[in-house]
Amino acid sequence: MRRWLAWVLAGTLAAALPASAAATGRCEVAVPGAERQVAVCLDDLTTTGTLASGHTVQADWAGLTPAGLPAPSGVPGVQVDGYFPDTSTANTNHGWNHDAQFVLRLPDRWNGGLVVSGSPGVRRQYANDRAIGDQALAEGYAFAATDKGNTGAAFFADGVRPGDALAEWNRRVTQLTLAARSAVARHYGRLPARTLAAGLSNGGYLVRWQLENRPWLYDGGVDWEGTLWRADGPNLLTFLPPALRAYPAYAAGSEPAHQSILDAGFAPGSEFLWDYHYRVYWDLTQRIYREEVDPSFDGSLEAGIPFCASGTPACDADYAYSARPAPVARAVERISLTGRIGKPLLTLHGTLDTLLPITRDSDVYDRMITAAGRGALHRYYRIEGGNHVDGLVDAYPDKLRPLAPCFRTAFDALAGWLRGARPPASATIARPAGATPAELAKSCDLG
Repeated sequence: MRRWLAWVLAGTLAAALPASAAATGRCEVAVPGAERQVAVCLDDLTTTGTLASGHTVQADWAGLTPAGLPAPSGVPGVQVDGYFPDTSTANTNHGWNHDAQFVLRLPDRWNGGLVVSGSPGVRRQYANDRAIGDQALAEGYAFAATDKGNTGAAFFADGVRPGDALAEWNRRVTQLTLAARSAVARHYGRLPARTLAAGLSNGGYLVRWQLENRPWLYDGGVDWEGTLWRADGPNLLTFLPPALRAYPAYAAGSEPAHQSILDAGFAPGSEFLWDYHYRVYWDLTQRIYREEVDPSFDGSLEAGIPFCASGTPACDADYAYSARPAPVARAVERISLTGRIGKPLLTLHGTLDTLLPITRDSDVYDRMITAAGRGALHRYYRIEGGNHVDGLVDAYPDKLRPLAPCFRTAFDALAGWLRGARPPASATIARPAGATPAELAKSCDLG
């Protein structure tokens, strides 16, 4: 596989290097392998400009960042929108009704780097524009993002075998990385000096997987609370069902039910977030990801019965991952992580994450990396008061701390690490005494 990737990259670059669109002022950029692509010169590639020009989709990234996160502007360059060959059609951006859509942004003032990202959740290709793309572009990086090849709550319908849709995510990030590197070389006349992977939630999982399985394509990565998949657990199918099963009784005042949710891994002190996550995240997430790896659980149903009561036949609240047939674990094994990262990785995770609880996710992944003998390549920052994404920070400014500013600090720390400056040691990062919500939205010191 590695030899094949090198051959593809070398072949596309041989044709790419002679011409530089930046030098000639042309807006045309060729992305190798794209079935469709549209390039345009823009006065501003950040969301400040692309919102006004119609070259981003705000719905893709809504709810992922705090309102007070600083917004850069004034980054002229070229944007390429397009898609790679694919058979699924859930992504409706541009009216294309075609998955495997991507966006590539090439700033005129290029710092020599490239940032590649896969979307969080089951969102589309612009989902990282505000949280990741703005900073990368403001610092002079080229930025590429993919919808991962399938989108939306019915993503599990893509593919033939259980696990196919999730496995495609990894292939699509690799595909975009290769193509983006080639397009960058064509545009600027040289290969990127450094290629970084960055992502949050499912996008963070993709960073982990790429650094474990395709490390030669990257110089490092930043993982913002990536999803942990392990065939023998923990994974989200092991801790969401007990929370779903106990929540109705907890809401009615049961202390044993309260303890059951804590025992599942959810942090003490996160109770004020449980109702929202039960209604918005826990039930839907359990059903659609269980359908992807274990469609036989609910027979002819697709993604089960929403908010079913425990005891209802084929109810996901009663799902017991460890008791399922062996093919289920084999489906998860296809997309599992090992901890064997091959390039530097910085991980961020909030201690109040109420979708992927930190003790069942990044705490475990950090131990996996150490056990694999790769601890020197990893820094892990546990952010006190951080939730899974920053969408609720403005509703609970005295209880939650945004992670987006911490990501920006970690991103710069990774760049420094690659230049030889050691990043801060792994640590739990306390909320600064006396800091206002406005101040927390703008900065984050990792040590």
